[in-house]
Amino acid sequence: MKFTAFLNQLLFVTMISLMITISQFALTHSENITVTAAQLSEGDAEFTKLIKESYGAWNTNNPENLAKFYAKDSDLKFFDTLPMQYQGWADYQAGIQKNLFDKMPKFILQANDDIQTHRQDNFAWTNFTWHLSAELKDGKAIEADGRQTDIWEKRDGKWLIVHEHISSPASL
Repeated sequence: MKFTAFLNQLLFVTMISLMITISQFALTHSENITVTAAQLSEGDAEFTKLIKESYGAWNTNNPENLAKFYAKDSDLKFFDTLPMQYQGWADYQAGIQKNLFDKMPKFILQANDDIQTHRQDNFAWTNFTWHLSAELKDGKAIEADGRQTDIWEKRDGKWLIVHEHISSPASL
């Protein structure tokens, strides 16, 4: 029974973590730029602002507030733990409501200051770590740290997340 409770807690923390990172992929062109938060150019400051704004939307516990940051294509994948992945924004929106926000009335997500931005043409990917402070409906507090990678595409002059991957270190 204790092992089952442990597995449930592990899955829950992993679910939260994965809702918020994307697998980083490497581009082989030498003109790619990696910038840390301390070295942000004006363009990279744009992504720091977008990430902080999207986290503000996450903290409202309302997936409708997140919608403006995500592309709506039905063939996009957003990786998570419960379920492992979502297919398109509509699926993701419904899933995070059911599997996350309905279970946690208090949810404070904060991006750390280690944001890295990589750009090429109309694509960019960001990676960073985050901290979550949350409370379940039964009052149990949750503190978790994780990693996130987002792939962005510029469409009609606006950057949108087209893929997201979230993970959290697991203690075994």
